[in-house]
Amino acid sequence: MFETLVTYFESIPPVLAALYATLFTWFLTALGASAVFFFKKMNRVVLDGMLGFTGGVMIAASYWSLLSPAIDMSAGEGFIKVIPASVGFVAGALFLFGLDKALPHLHINFKEQDKEGIKTPWRRTTLLVLAITLHNIPEGLAVGVLFGGVAAGIPEASIAGALTLAIGIGIQNFPEGIAVSMPLRRMGMSRTKSFMYGQASALVEPVAGVVGAVAVAFFTPVLPYALAFAAGAMIFVVVEEVIPETQQDKNTDIATLGLILGFVVMMMLDVALG
Repeated sequence: MFETLVTYFESIPPVLAALYATLFTWFLTALGASAVFFFKKMNRVVLDGMLGFTGGVMIAASYWSLLSPAIDMSAGEGFIKVIPASVGFVAGALFLFGLDKALPHLHINFKEQDKEGIKTPWRRTTLLVLAITLHNIPEGLAVGVLFGGVAAGIPEASIAGALTLAIGIGIQNFPEGIAVSMPLRRMGMSRTKSFMYGQASALVEPVAGVVGAVAVAFFTPVLPYALAFAAGAMIFVVVEEVIPETQQDKNTDIATLGLILGFVVMMMLDVALG
């Protein structure tokens, strides 16, 4: 099944492949958001465990799918070899840091007074969706960058690796969709609106995926920097947003175990398939 998928994606242009792959990750977000049609609320323990799982997948993907290939494809030895990955990683973290300070948003389990970014009269629902949208920018970018590396003919970038990353991100997008739509439903929003807001939070992924693929395909030397950039952005999201969101209640052990599980699942996918 996976081999057939790889063969198909090898037969189409890499930028189009990046679009299809990130549409898949969006679809799983929408699938998760559709839970509002069946449940009005979700147990907080389960939600925190799911968020922890999301963080674990993102951490594992940052190393196995992004940082490690970035280092492997860099020239030189010793400290010289890790400079592109180091520069890209810091740049990605700083990019998300800037977005975090500028874009108005509110983390899922936080109170109204804890909203971040510039002051705005926007409603709580909009701020919640924007918080998850921040998560999805580096995820879409990461998938697109790998497909862009394939288009540029970089040996360390493969269709199998890019698809594995897309599958991993898609898996963690499912609980992420639930984590957006359920709080909105609990706040009194209709099922349809909760679903629409939930799936909309991942619409940025196809956009970021195509941008990343095109950028790397035309500017091949930036690939190691771009891979590490996406990794730095994802690690920033995990440490600054995902983990704190799971620590607001008394479910820290469940959230931690969820993170460990997510890391192991992504690691196994990457090593076995990528």
